[in-house]
Amino acid sequence: MTLLQFLRQARQVHLQFLSGALPESPIYVLGNPSADLDSIISAIVYSYCANNRLPSTTPRLHVPVLNLPTVPAGPELYRLRPEFVTALHRATNFPALKHEAFANSSESAGKLLREHIVTVADFAQSLKERPISNQLLADATLVDWNAMPDRAKDQHGRGLLAGLGNVSFRVVGCIDHHVDEHFVPQPDSLPDNQPKIIQPGPGSCASLIVSEMEKRGLWTADATASEIAQVAKLALAPVLIDTSNLQAEGKVTDVDIRAVQFLLRQVASAGEASSAWDAEAFYEEILTAKKNSLDLLTLDEVLDRDYKDWTETSQVSGQKIKLGFCSSVKPIRWIVEKAGGPQKFVDAVRSFARQEDKGLDVIVVMTSFTSGDDQFARELFITASAEKDVAVDGVRAFIAQSTSELDLVEWSALDGESVDVAQDQIQSALAADSGPWQRLWVQKNTKASRKQVAPLLRSAVATL
Repeated sequence: MTLLQFLRQARQVHLQFLSGALPESPIYVLGNPSADLDSIISAIVYSYCANNRLPSTTPRLHVPVLNLPTVPAGPELYRLRPEFVTALHRATNFPALKHEAFANSSESAGKLLREHIVTVADFAQSLKERPISNQLLADATLVDWNAMPDRAKDQHGRGLLAGLGNVSFRVVGCIDHHVDEHFVPQPDSLPDNQPKIIQPGPGSCASLIVSEMEKRGLWTADATASEIAQVAKLALAPVLIDTSNLQAEGKVTDVDIRAVQFLLRQVASAGEASSAWDAEAFYEEILTAKKNSLDLLTLDEVLDRDYKDWTETSQVSGQKIKLGFCSSVKPIRWIVEKAGGPQKFVDAVRSFARQEDKGLDVIVVMTSFTSGDDQFARELFITASAEKDVAVDGVRAFIAQSTSELDLVEWSALDGESVDVAQDQIQSALAADSGPWQRLWVQKNTKASRKQVAPLLRSAVATL
C-alpha cells in the first residue's frame, strides 16, 4: 500500500468509527501539541507500520491525528506547516506511484491534505456534524510526548486533548524521547505487548519509532520496495531536520545515526526508481521550507506554531502555575521587527499569554537559528505575570539554579539580519523588574533545547 493510499484509508476508518460503523475505535496515534515535523511524521510512520499488525494478538486499525485543535486539514495546514507538506511531496512524488502526483502548492496540496489527513480540528468538526450524546471513548498511542494535558484523576493513562473535550482517550502505547511524565501505564498494563518506550536522548522521536518497528519486524511488512522507499523518505525528514543533518552537537545519538543508515538502505532498495534521489537536497529543501514558513504567519501564529504548556503546583503554597514555551527558528530581532518594535513585541507576548485557551503565568520564547558567523545560536526570553508572586519567584529560582548549566549571558544580536530595530532598544524593552518581570539572554549552551530547558523551569517552579 502506498503512503497516500494508507492515509486516505485511515481517514475513512476514522469517519466510519464516528458514524458507528465499527465495533471498536481504531487506535489513534497522537503526536504532541506543538505538532512539529517530528510529531506529525512520527504519528504517520508509526501508524503505517502498526496498522493491522499491533497489538500483536489482536491487530487493529491505526489512524494518525495531527494535534492541531484550530487548524483543519487543507490549505490552512499547508500554510502553517509547509515543511511537512514539502516532506510528504518529496517522499511520494519522486516518482509518484499509482497516479498520486500532486503539486507542492496551496491549491493542489490543500486538496490532497483535506482528503488524506485528520487534525484535532477535523475530529472536533466531525463530532459536531454527528451529534453523539455520550462521551466518546477511544484508544490512543502517544508519539513524541508521554502525557496528555488533561488527565483523568481516577483512571491512570486516560485523558483529554485540548479542543476535543468530548473524547476520552485511553493510552495503550507510547514511543517518546522526552522526560517521563509518569502518565503512561506500565508495560504489563498495556494490551498485547504494546510499546512503552520513553527514552530521552535521541534527537528525533522518529528515530526511536524506526528502531522499534525494525526490531519488531513491522517495518513496512508486505509493502513493495517503492512503497517502502516512500515511508523511509518521510521518516528521514524529521531525523535530518532535528539533528541538522546529523551534525548538531549534543543532539545526535547512535539511535539517530542507525535510523538514518537504515532508512537510506530502504530508499536504495527501490532501485532505479529512486536512483536520482538526493538525500542532501531533500534535507535542504525541507529546511528551507521550515525557515521560510514564518514569513507567511501573523505574530500570534509565530508564537503558537511550535508551542507547549505545562501546569505545575507549588509544593509550598499549593498555587498552580501555568508555563508556556514558544519555539522559533527565527531570532528575537526578526520577531520583534515583525511585531512592529520591542514594546509591541512585549505587548503581543503578554496578550498571547492572556488568551482564554492559554491563561499563562509564565511565557518563554526560545529561538534557534544560524548566527551571522554561521554558528548555531539560541536565545531565551522569559516574562512572568506580576499577578502571581510565586510565578516570578519560580523564574528567579530557575535563573539562580540554571544560569550556569544553560550558560545564559547578556543578550546581544547574533543573527546578522538586516532589521531596523536597534540592539539597545531591545535590551531596554525586554528587561523589567516592575510590572510583568522579564529578561532576555543569549543561551550559549546550544545543546539545551526545550526538552532540557522546560524540565528545569518546571522543577524550579514546583519546588517553591
